[in-house]
Amino acid sequence: MSQPADIPMMDAVALSRAIHARDFSCTEVMAAYLDRINALNPKLNAIVSLRPREELMREARERDDELAADQSRGWMHGFPQAIKDLADAGGLPTTRGSPLLKDSIAHSDASYVARMRDAGAIIIGKTNVPEFGLGSNTYNPVFGPTANAWSPDHTAGGSSGGAAVALATRLLPVADGSDFGGSLRNPGAFNNVYGLRPGFGRVPANTEDVFLPGMSVNGPMARNVADLAQLLAVQAGYDPRQPLGLDGDGAEFAAPLDRDVSGLRIGWLGDLDGRLPFEPGIIALCEAALPVFENLGCHVEAVSVDYDMGDVWQAFCTLRHWQVGAGLLPLYQDRSRRDQLKPEAVWEIESGLKLGVFDITAASTRRSAWYQYVRNLFERFDFLLLPTAQVFPFAIEETWPRRVGGREMDSYHRWMEVVVPVTMSGCPAISVPVGFGKAGLPMGMQIWGPNHGERALLEIAHAYDRATTWSSVLPPEA
Repeated sequence: MSQPADIPMMDAVALSRAIHARDFSCTEVMAAYLDRINALNPKLNAIVSLRPREELMREARERDDELAADQSRGWMHGFPQAIKDLADAGGLPTTRGSPLLKDSIAHSDASYVARMRDAGAIIIGKTNVPEFGLGSNTYNPVFGPTANAWSPDHTAGGSSGGAAVALATRLLPVADGSDFGGSLRNPGAFNNVYGLRPGFGRVPANTEDVFLPGMSVNGPMARNVADLAQLLAVQAGYDPRQPLGLDGDGAEFAAPLDRDVSGLRIGWLGDLDGRLPFEPGIIALCEAALPVFENLGCHVEAVSVDYDMGDVWQAFCTLRHWQVGAGLLPLYQDRSRRDQLKPEAVWEIESGLKLGVFDITAASTRRSAWYQYVRNLFERFDFLLLPTAQVFPFAIEETWPRRVGGREMDSYHRWMEVVVPVTMSGCPAISVPVGFGKAGLPMGMQIWGPNHGERALLEIAHAYDRATTWSSVLPPEA
């Protein structure tokens, strides 16, 4: 029989079942996780703003009292949960990794955070992010860098880097994150866990403007697909405060994922016909994973993309300048605070200031044309496959790769261009592990599905998960 010290090794679905069966108390669960965080987190720096142990144990006892009265809040009853430090969790700082916000305390929960709390999660702290979530390397001047789960000398990825490392090293049962340019997918790949970028409107996004759809979405991360689906079921659903959200309550994702996937058509996009540079070994790892789908009975074939991907990239940059820059503009306009913004933030803002409304409209129109092209691809294929990143995890002190596959990178996010086609389509994608390179560092591959296709996407990813062993491979610290 499992002992309390083994609790963090349990899958989240099994943990929830054990809590509700009273195999373990919520206080035992909390103590086991806090002990593990105390032992491992000082080296990893994945979880920040950790609440006092006595407060958390008191809340765990309250959850036990509720179960004793046959009252369960939901699937996450008694789960220790740390929230990505870009989202508000009432009573905790939302620093966004910036010294300008290090004393900012949230007065309430973001919509999806409230849903996790309502489902029984105990919010223990936050997970670390890059400053303002900019870049796929988690470091900031408030808390410092987060180390990769597999090698502390390498980056965790980002911007959900703290979340991915906490998952991989069993400091959390599941994790939340957000994704604009790969921030759920890249750190998932870099730490051998799963990250799902839902389509727009699937999970509520707290923004001041509820009518202009943004490109950043909130979503789940997990160590396996079954856990991923259960967390999405908690996070997803219509919120009347956000009129462009999708109907439903998320319950469809809680149903069993088993499905016969034989006969599904899958297109492999590779390096987009040589348009994207990759570090040696990444394409080979992904191609070695293709037979998994074939052995499941799927038909896999290489696909050429007859589209100007440079146009997609330029439209992405324009829209990102606008959306990122607009959010940070008040800090930039205060000259006493401007010097404390990271250079990448200043670049986004100043690039946005050069745009006119017609530039934004043109970029959105070009994005729409790309969506129509992708929609036609999904008439030929059920799913598309792409690598998740163009480099393996790099040295933690390197802010971002300046050169990939012999090509110069002209911005802090150009090296992650492989995630942009998905973001620009507005469609969902899951990053799944594909193994490890020669240096023992993880990599992942994106399974990309059609608009509103999260359920089918989870089913094919679940079949892949069960046909591989990556979910059971532990990092050295675990």
